[in-house]
Amino acid sequence: MSLQDARQKLRDELEAPVPLRAFGTGWISGVAGLALGLIGLALVISLRAPGQFAMPELTALHGNPWFKLAILLLLLLGFTASALSLALRPSKLLGTLGAAAALSATLLGGAESSALTPDPTPLFLGLDWFALNVLFTGVIFIPLERLSPLRGEQPLFRDEWREDLFYYLVSSFLVQVLAFVSFAPAKWLAAAAALAALQQWVAGLPFVVQLVAIMFLTDLVQYWVHRAFHRVPWLWNFHAVHHSAQRMDWMAGARMHFLEILILRTLTVIPMFALGFAPTAVNVYILLVYLYSTFIHANLSWRLPVVDQLLVTPRFHHWHHGIEKEAIDVNFAIHFPLFDRLFGTYHLPKDEWPSGYGIEGHPVPRGYWAQFLYPFRRK
Repeated sequence: MSLQDARQKLRDELEAPVPLRAFGTGWISGVAGLALGLIGLALVISLRAPGQFAMPELTALHGNPWFKLAILLLLLLGFTASALSLALRPSKLLGTLGAAAALSATLLGGAESSALTPDPTPLFLGLDWFALNVLFTGVIFIPLERLSPLRGEQPLFRDEWREDLFYYLVSSFLVQVLAFVSFAPAKWLAAAAALAALQQWVAGLPFVVQLVAIMFLTDLVQYWVHRAFHRVPWLWNFHAVHHSAQRMDWMAGARMHFLEILILRTLTVIPMFALGFAPTAVNVYILLVYLYSTFIHANLSWRLPVVDQLLVTPRFHHWHHGIEKEAIDVNFAIHFPLFDRLFGTYHLPKDEWPSGYGIEGHPVPRGYWAQFLYPFRRK
């Protein structure tokens, strides 16, 4: 069997029709076992080669007994779920791959792995960040989307899931490049500006006040940058990649052109660093915005009539992605709808959701590399 045939067989298993995904068929345990085994393997690799595959901020966890216990549980659960799938499912592919991933991680040393090359290297790939990102967002949002789906017919492995998972992988692997390039101008501005007294005052504010202030100020900047990506034609060519998603779920928010991420983050982080917010507040906000971005793209049917007047909700942001004409160039805020109300771009019909998503005519091609090159091609 060729590699291409094996990939297609795996894809067919993951995208199996509804009867073959039902409870008791071994599909759920097979997918869970494969996911947990691969995540466990990724974390073990980051333990073995932290200089190449671990974020420096996360290496402090490597010696933590709770972190090691979590990896051990991941591998045990992955192997157990895979074994259950092997027992229940006629096709043994998911179970075999999941068990192989868990066993490979164990042979590499498992949770007790020690670094082969402890010295840090100038460049690293955020494999551990990717694994933890997918694990935590998946554990939170996959059950929520199964319990309260907006579109119940939409499967977990829906159309174009592979592209969006690859976007997750790229942005996580290149987290070092993204952070360095996007944070450098803001940090330079913070050092160059004569704002020492203001920065000291801001850093002394209560944590909750700082967090809300960061959300407000970054959203104000993000609103206008986001609006520019819609109104300026050459910027829209990059942002169109994000809007090309025809399904909304917990993975859809990851679909962003690499250069758009750089531009957006470079400009939106300026208030955080220039005004001197405490590192703890900044780090909590960065974690919060990851989860919040996933939440507002999620396939959730939640109706939050009071909350959606104050905060951006899935229904509010789904209208930003809506394919209807009235959904064009509306709802640019990410945290506070107040900005759309103030600047005339608010659109939230009572108790209604968009009928579909994407761009009329669907001009953006499929596939990560085709989408990466799309902004540079003559239209």
